[in-house]
Amino acid sequence: MPVSLSIEELAAGFPAFRAAMLVAENLSIPAERPPELAALVADREATCRAAWGGTELSAIPGVAAWRAAYKAFGIKRTSYRCSVERLVKNVLAERELPRINAFVDAYNAVSLAHALCVGADDLDKIAPPLAFRFSRPEDTFLDMAAEPGEDPNDPPKPGEVVFADIRHVLCRRWNWRQDARSIITPATRRAVVTLQSNGVGSVEDAAADLAALLERFCGATCRVAVVEASRLVAEV
Repeated sequence: MPVSLSIEELAAGFPAFRAAMLVAENLSIPAERPPELAALVADREATCRAAWGGTELSAIPGVAAWRAAYKAFGIKRTSYRCSVERLVKNVLAERELPRINAFVDAYNAVSLAHALCVGADDLDKIAPPLAFRFSRPEDTFLDMAAEPGEDPNDPPKPGEVVFADIRHVLCRRWNWRQDARSIITPATRRAVVTLQSNGVGSVEDAAADLAALLERFCGATCRVAVVEASRLVAEV
């Protein structure tokens, strides 16, 4: 069944925002990182350190673009940073990308290499159509990574950019944290991935990179569509 994605609500305020939506089917996801994928991840970590070691995070173009976007919808606290900034920060601190499963490890490697925010949801656990939009009073969210003392059911704040299906929010603060109900596991057979740019980086190149990795390591068949200012809704 086709899956649609809309960015209509964000177009006026964020005209540079673009996203590739990749639907991956026929998945067989290894629970552990295969050796060839491990070598690829290590190479991308080394490349990131060589390119950006000793550089302030704010001087990395992909990170700077997302900091500006977050500030534009009211996020000023440094504790709220986009997903790719957290990946780059950890790698530059000599920490390896987290080992989750082959699918998640592959998209984190793509996110790091292209300096784009990437997120994924189990397609059988969500209810399309999907949208990047502003939060609504009735929105709910179950934080997959709530810290001690944080409420995992903390709903989005007014004016917050979210990624959502027709039932609830799938990711808060644009690409900060995902909802726990649709995470990718080795049992996932169909997934939808968004690869996001706010004026820096090619979502098409990143999507092609990810499709190749998912086909190689997870047996996926992939379809891709892109949304942008000239095409606010896409279906794949």
